[in-house]
Amino acid sequence: MDHLSRFIPAGSAPRVLEYLNHYKVHLTITRQRKSILGDYRHATLYKTHRISINGNLNQYSFLITLIHELAHLVTFMKYGNRVQAHGKEWKGVYASLLQDFIVHHIFPADIENALQQSMHDLPASSCADEGLMRILKRYDQSGNGLVMVEQLPEGQLFDIGEGRIFKKGKKLRKRYQCIEVSTGKIYLFSPIYEVKEYSIKRTG
Repeated sequence: MDHLSRFIPAGSAPRVLEYLNHYKVHLTITRQRKSILGDYRHATLYKTHRISINGNLNQYSFLITLIHELAHLVTFMKYGNRVQAHGKEWKGVYASLLQDFIVHHIFPADIENALQQSMHDLPASSCADEGLMRILKRYDQSGNGLVMVEQLPEGQLFDIGEGRIFKKGKKLRKRYQCIEVSTGKIYLFSPIYEVKEYSIKRTG
């Protein structure tokens, strides 16, 4: 409990442990993964239910991601593989689990309000709920050097890691059209995707 308490909000550990113990979940806290915040693998003859969560998330993002994955587990226990991964059955379970924590006022008021507003049509990923993500990012530790794409001016260069540099372009509906400098290829970026500003060093 002491180790887990470092990653989740105060007061939520007993309820979280109750779920993990009840369903015999093997929880792994991983390094940051760009493509996902967490994932769930159902139990087999040889392994228990497995959930992994990125350890770099702030405590509220961590808990919401964990609840998201627990909802996959409970949905699998009820329906097996007979329903869609993020269908109405999963949404119902996810909403119920969220309410189980909301009623105990685990989350700050702004996060709680955002969760309540999205409850009528929960997205397949918390990353897809841009309003919620913007609020959650308020609780990130400062000093990581990252900014959201929407915070950059048009024409600004940015780095997404592994030496890949992009130039921000215009917004098309919900995403920004950006050009990869090395290839000239166009990619679409979510407004809330986190990147590092990139500046060309001049010599002489």
